[in-house]
Amino acid sequence: MPTADLDDLRARVQHALDEERRTQADVLAPLGPDMADLLDAVFALLGGGKRLRAGFFYWGYRAAGGRDSDELVRAASSLEVFQAAALLHDDVMDDSDVRRGMPSAHRRLAETHRERGLTGDRDRFGESGAILAGDLCLNWTDEIYSTSGLPADELARGRPVLNTMRTQLMGGQYLDVVEAAQTWEGVPTPDRIERARKVIRFKSAKYTIEQPVLIGATCAGADEATLAALSAYGLALGEAFQLRDDLLGVFGDPDETGKPAGDDLREGKRTVLIAYALQDMAPDDLQRFRSVFGDPHISAEDIAWLRQQCVRTGAVDQTEKLIAGQADAARTALDAARLTDDGRAALLDLIDISTARSS
Repeated sequence: MPTADLDDLRARVQHALDEERRTQADVLAPLGPDMADLLDAVFALLGGGKRLRAGFFYWGYRAAGGRDSDELVRAASSLEVFQAAALLHDDVMDDSDVRRGMPSAHRRLAETHRERGLTGDRDRFGESGAILAGDLCLNWTDEIYSTSGLPADELARGRPVLNTMRTQLMGGQYLDVVEAAQTWEGVPTPDRIERARKVIRFKSAKYTIEQPVLIGATCAGADEATLAALSAYGLALGEAFQLRDDLLGVFGDPDETGKPAGDDLREGKRTVLIAYALQDMAPDDLQRFRSVFGDPHISAEDIAWLRQQCVRTGAVDQTEKLIAGQADAARTALDAARLTDDGRAALLDLIDISTARSS
């Protein structure tokens, strides 16, 4: 599928989101000018990105025989708003300073508090505002989907998958919180990897790829065999996508990722990459690892050392092999699906886009 088609879809999704801002600004107007702060926090986040979730919804629908329409694009854009909710809340939970090269919403709102000379704790103000902005996005997700203009029977078919996605992502976020609060001491490497992959499935893989493509295909009336094949495609590719994101979280260029270098090391994220690295780390190196991994004030020297450990232990190569294997599994899964030619081509192209070695 020509890249221009994907670029056109991104532009159409952005247009739908711009229209949504105007609609919601009108709804909030009676509350006064302070509402602009919430809108700015949300729509700054919605002003870019790969539009993967909208893309998988759209191409799941088209691959199952559905026709292109502005109503379809609007329905697909609801998943970008859902992602914004997850990111807004995630940044508060992780105390992240930066998102997509800009101050995260809670930092942005805290600065608004300072600039206006408001009273009280500015950080608390920013966090409260970002949580409410995320809650708005959860509301808008349902509203955009329901009022997209797709036929009511199609929306009703896709609704159970949408509902499952929303519930399971919140569960996946909590699963990540629980996992971070547990120790890996004494846990065998295979169990560490399985625990990390479970978090991947429910915090990222399902809501990024599997469920969006299933919502689209279900709306369009795909048969059970095709849905099963698309589910296998989405789970495999969703895991490959997050494994790539984990590598970028350690080695990515901040100019491309939009986040500080080594941010996942600073946050102490227990990923498959880290599980592989710990497996073959020397005892002396393990002691240093425990002292610096997850340190919010970690030095550039220690970040560089942790990166070297990931390479030296073979963790990077093992993770790359897992990404390649999951990408191949996604391609194989599509063989069992009854899809339109352009839909199949798009879903194949999206494998490469989702696992590219840059953000």
